[in-house]
Amino acid sequence: VQLQASGGGLVQAGGSLRLSCAASGFIFYDYAIGWFRQAPGKEREGVTSIDPSDGNTYYRGSVKGRFTISSDGAKNTVYLQMNSLKPEDTAVYYCGALRRRWRLTLPTDRVDYWGKGTQVTVSS
Repeated sequence: VQLQASGGGLVQAGGSLRLSCAASGFIFYDYAIGWFRQAPGKEREGVTSIDPSDGNTYYRGSVKGRFTISSDGAKNTVYLQMNSLKPEDTAVYYCGALRRRWRLTLPTDRVDYWGKGTQVTVSS
């Protein structure tokens, strides 16, 4: 089982980045895929999720209207388009696979599979 996250980088405030999470080794449609982030000195938190089987999404309040999650079943890949980035979005971003029942609360201890993180840095 593997989740491969990519696409992080350094961007100025107000800029955009797109993250990708490529999944392999498990049945993509059996899980929800979430994006999580961990800022320095803070706990990892759930940001957004998608159920690839029906496209239902969830967004944390602080990213609503700025972030968009999507999935491509043919590529077993989930994307996170991040617009209007703010310095407080700076964190290591991780993708994780978890059972659908957890996709609206995104508890980190319910993630079955984690990808390696990708750093997102937003300068002011």
